[in-house]
Amino acid sequence: MFTGIIEELGEILGWESQSDAARLTVRGPLAVSDARHGDSISVSGVCLTVVDKGEDWFTADVMAQTIATSTLKNPVAGTRVNLERAAQVGDRLGGHIVQGHIDGTSQLLSVTAGGAWRVLRFTLSPELAPLVTGKGSIAIDGVSLTVSAVGDDWFEVSLIPETLTATTLGERSPGDLVNIETDILARHVARMLQLGSQLTNNERSEP
Repeated sequence: MFTGIIEELGEILGWESQSDAARLTVRGPLAVSDARHGDSISVSGVCLTVVDKGEDWFTADVMAQTIATSTLKNPVAGTRVNLERAAQVGDRLGGHIVQGHIDGTSQLLSVTAGGAWRVLRFTLSPELAPLVTGKGSIAIDGVSLTVSAVGDDWFEVSLIPETLTATTLGERSPGDLVNIETDILARHVARMLQLGSQLTNNERSEP
C-alpha cells in the first residue's frame, strides 16, 4: 500500500522485453536505501516487486497485464518516473490509500496556467467515470491528487508548485498518457451497488 506522496524522481535505466513480461531497471537511491528482495516500490503509480538491487538501482518484473493497462510499454532509458516506497504502519497518511493497481491510462487534454499553479484536464473513460467525483481522490502516475472538476468524459486536477517540481506531472504536455488509479472506496461502493442491483433484479424475476 502507498499514500501517493512521491519520495523521489527516479530514472529508467533499462527495459528487457520477454515473451509475456518484461524486466525493468530503475535508478532510485532513496527507494533502494532500505529495500530488500520482495519489497514493493511504486513506479509512476505501478506497484512493482524488487527482484534485484544495487547501490542506487533496482530491477522488477512487469507482467503482461501491467504492460497492457499502464504506460509501461517499452519505456526509453532516461525517462523520469515517480517513486514511492510502500507505506509503513504508523506513517502519516499525507495523501490517500493507493494500491498501485492501475485502472488504465488517461490522456492529458490541456494545461491551464494559473498564478502559481496549473490545472490539468485529462480524458475519462466511460468505465471509470462513475468512480471519479469532484473533491474526490485520484492517483495520477502515483501522485495523490484531489479532483477539482469533472465532466462526463474528462476530469481536472489543480497542481501546486511543489507537485509540479517534485513529480513528473510538471513535465507533462497535452497528448501525454498517464497512469490512473481511482479511489479504492469508490471501487467498493460501485461493486456493492452493482451486486445490490443484480440481487434486486433477480428477486423481481422470481415467480
